[in-house]
Amino acid sequence: MSEFSDCFLLVFGQLAVGGLAALAVPPFATIGRGFYKSSAGVFLFFALLFVAGKATLAFRSGVDGPHVVELGTWLAFTAALAVYLASLWDEGWTRRARAFPGALLLGVVALAASATLHRVGPVASLATVLYPLAFLTGALALGGVATGLLLGHWYLIDLGLSIRPLERLFRYFIAVTLLHVAVLAVVAIAMGVGDGPGAAAVAALWRDHRALLATRLTLGPLAALGLGWLIHRTLQIPQTMAATGLFYIAILAVMVGELLGRLILFRTSLPL
Repeated sequence: MSEFSDCFLLVFGQLAVGGLAALAVPPFATIGRGFYKSSAGVFLFFALLFVAGKATLAFRSGVDGPHVVELGTWLAFTAALAVYLASLWDEGWTRRARAFPGALLLGVVALAASATLHRVGPVASLATVLYPLAFLTGALALGGVATGLLLGHWYLIDLGLSIRPLERLFRYFIAVTLLHVAVLAVVAIAMGVGDGPGAAAVAALWRDHRALLATRLTLGPLAALGLGWLIHRTLQIPQTMAATGLFYIAILAVMVGELLGRLILFRTSLPL
């Protein structure tokens, strides 16, 4: 399987999982169900793109057992997400209440399966924990800003909607972005300790790709946090449309950061 394509496809999977997680932040009873239908449909589209891309790579170059397991977990997540989307048309809340956490759990498992395939070092190492954590927090940041953008557009439909759901989602986006930055720092420090393959990868990153790392952090989460301050000030007015416009720029920052992170993954095998 093409390692280069495989690394960059992960962004689609991260967006699907992180977006689904962010749908739990706004209060369901306050916002029209149409928001959840349209947003879950968007995230299902990205999950399908990811699965289609992985299947195409597998068809072209063949896969081994671990890649088959990975693809299977993503197929299970995509199916569960489709079930959750279908449950939003159901008036009964029981199936929806079961479908959402099931799909989210499968998404976390799928991200962990992908992280395992890119891990350097043995199973009994910090990398086994740090790789899934880095992928997951990146997914949460990407999903948080994407859902904030989608919710901002919903205010064009529900003109009487309170500003509080958007403020709540904004605080979630800032929190998970800060968490992602902290996790990236921990990964770089923890992997650099010792004499194993992780330390060699960190040494190669600092020797050959430190400009790439600086660009990844500056144009990615740090830029998104700076835009977050502007969104915060805009929501204090309050002006939802201006905030939505800033979410547009913020999602570009987070997306660029994750794409550059996948380039670092391809070049060094580090989940930064």
